[in-house]
Amino acid sequence: MMIVMRKSVSNARAAAKDATHERIVSVAARAIRRSGYDGTGVADIMKEAGLTHGAFYSHFASREAMLAEAASRACAESATAAADVVAQVPPGAALAAMLGAYLSQAHVENAELGCPLAALGSETARQAPEVRRVVTRHIKEMIDLVARQSPDWGRPGAHERALVTLSTMVGTLLLARAVDDPGLSDSLRGAALKHLLPAAH
Repeated sequence: MMIVMRKSVSNARAAAKDATHERIVSVAARAIRRSGYDGTGVADIMKEAGLTHGAFYSHFASREAMLAEAASRACAESATAAADVVAQVPPGAALAAMLGAYLSQAHVENAELGCPLAALGSETARQAPEVRRVVTRHIKEMIDLVARQSPDWGRPGAHERALVTLSTMVGTLLLARAVDDPGLSDSLRGAALKHLLPAAH
């Protein structure tokens, strides 16, 4: 009986620790997109998660380890959002729907919940190898997702167009957020959509 009780208590503790870990990673995934890697401190993350600073090292070996997990979560959320858009429309309309959602005003205004490539791209080159590895994997996944929406998927042309399409999407979103002129922000998004949408047909 005692063994069963000990195991039950141990399982409950492990579950609680896992839930706490998930909470920290979720908070950090939003924070890096909102404030950048360099603007995301351990103390701030722990405070936002409702935990003490001292509890951090029972969950992560280092700040870099937390940032890598946060980047992985942000990338996963972004990939899921894109896949959800694709799943909700007929195959022939998938790329147009993805582009429309990605280059929307809502995405411009919600960096902390959006694409980590646009939010963090210029900082990523200066991050630890584990962070860059996560981001590289996500970029490859997104290139593949875009390429799969092409009628000639599997051929070199589809892959090359996907490279250009993703680069344009990310660059446009980054610039649309950077400028302080709403009209220019709209024009950037509109021009990108105009030039990318033919590839959707």
